[in-house]
Amino acid sequence: MAQERKVLKKVSFKLGSLKFDKNGLIPAIIQDYKQKDVLMLAYMNKESLRRTLKLGKTCFWSRSRKEYWVKGLTSGHFQFVKSVAYDCDLDALLIRVRQVGPACHTGNRCCFFRKIR
Repeated sequence: MAQERKVLKKVSFKLGSLKFDKNGLIPAIIQDYKQKDVLMLAYMNKESLRRTLKLGKTCFWSRSRKEYWVKGLTSGHFQFVKSVAYDCDLDALLIRVRQVGPACHTGNRCCFFRKIR
């Protein structure tokens, strides 16, 4: 876990450069760092991103509850951050994690288990 935090300390990027939406949010795609599968999508604001970088665990902003939440705090299914990247438009994040247990609150490994086709 200490090694995971060291990776995050190497980041020297101004959060103000990111393009947050009118509500101050940015989508964060969460991906398994080894298997590369997309686990979930959640939203962050500047503070939840700061908390994520500081803790080394994902912290999100709940749009429905209007509060911060650390993934795994109640379930034990933490996401330990390995890297944080941003897209070419600066309006989306890709966070690679070491997932403990399922990522989805339904108990599925990922939140994308339903198919349209």
